[in-house]
Amino acid sequence: MKERMSIKKADKRIYECMDQADDLVQAFEIEPKIKELVKVRVSQLNGCGYCINYHTKEARRIGETERRLYALSAWWETPFFTRDERAILKFTDEVTLISKGGVTDETFDNALHAVGEKGVAQLVFIISTTGTWNRIAISTHMVAEEN
Repeated sequence: MKERMSIKKADKRIYECMDQADDLVQAFEIEPKIKELVKVRVSQLNGCGYCINYHTKEARRIGETERRLYALSAWWETPFFTRDERAILKFTDEVTLISKGGVTDETFDNALHAVGEKGVAQLVFIISTTGTWNRIAISTHMVAEEN
């Protein structure tokens, strides 16, 4: 696959805005491994190879296990995730796939129980920001690094 264009070169303000969003996400209180699992899951659902590659590397760098990363695409079928992590992943799936019926009350309430109101707000932003990066990467054919 060949990169179609560079958004950063076309209009650097877009990347500056996305970098600011990433800085905000970095400052959120949600546990770093959870942030990366959410980013990987959003990228899986959106089919973004570039972002899956990037975020799985980052997750491994901060101590996430390969087994959990391998199982993430079928998180509901494995015993590798806690009750709170399952609530967060279900919320992630429903927010990412928002056009398929939105977020159910049960899913919202479970996420609220897992991370509180501020945490849910932060999850919505992490999911949305990751989805925006996915759309940038997919539409411009950003190429994942092989190493």
